Amino acid sequence: MKEDLMDIICCPLDKHDLELDVTERDDEEIIEGTLTCTECGEVYPIEDGIPNLLPPDMRDEAAA
Repeated sequence: MKEDLMDIICCPLDKHDLELDVTERDDEEIIEGTLTCTECGEVYPIEDGIPNLLPPDMRDEAAA
C-alpha cells in the first residue's frame, strides 16, 4: 500500500484516524505492518502490501 492512503482511510468501526506502524517497506510501498485505531485501539494488519480493514469478527470468518 502507498503511504498516501493514510489520508483517506479510517477505522471501519468508529471512523477515527489510524496510526501506521511499518515493519517492511519497498521504496514507496508498505509491504508489512499494522494500522492501529487512535480511539478504540483495534489493530488491522498490512500483509503483502494490502491493508485488511475488515472488522475483527469478519476477519476471523474470512480466515476460516
